[in-house]
Amino acid sequence: MRAYVYILQCSDGHYYVGSTRGTVEKRTAEHNEGTFGGYTKSRRPVKLVFSESFSQITDAVPSERQLKGWSRAKKEALIRGDIEAL
Repeated sequence: MRAYVYILQCSDGHYYVGSTRGTVEKRTAEHNEGTFGGYTKSRRPVKLVFSESFSQITDAVPSERQLKGWSRAKKEALIRGDIEAL
């Protein structure tokens, strides 16, 4: 099963970074349904703005941790595909 790291844009404009073993479409729907408590539950609806595929979750998790440490500007450069700004 593929794994993904993803960035959601919340209704208040904030970004949420996560990872999943399933599809990002299913995980985005779960966030929008309020399946998970926490950060996104009070910031719905959320919109998927970035995802990257990995062969294993053990590869996706370090990427998730790295993205969580990035500034908003750097996350937005990644979302835009502006590699030079990274």
